[in-house]
Amino acid sequence: MLVIRLTRVGKNNEASYRIVVAEKRKAVKGEYQELIGFYNPSEGKKINFKKDRVEYWVALGATPSDTVASLLKNNGMSGMEKFMAPRNLKRASKDPEVIAAIAAKAAAAAAPAVEEAPAA
Repeated sequence: MLVIRLTRVGKNNEASYRIVVAEKRKAVKGEYQELIGFYNPSEGKKINFKKDRVEYWVALGATPSDTVASLLKNNGMSGMEKFMAPRNLKRASKDPEVIAAIAAKAAAAAAPAVEEAPAA
């Protein structure tokens, strides 16, 4: 399974990240298929990525990590909401019904719409 994720580079206390496409089971700092961008939080959260390559890999089935999906969404990439985990689960009340409702809403947003075939 392919995943679009961050891999850390840079000096101590001066982190910067590469946005890469890699196998999920590979080490985070290990091999990757393609380098598709950079993220540098120390320089004003500067991000640079190849939008067409992100779209290509997502079309092939690569799943962006939650952090990468959030970064891409905040920088003009559409369709990343379905890859992002719900942010308000931690702040939700301890009531199991509320948590179940939030999780169901997130699952419904992530699931593709399926039409039933007409009965013959």
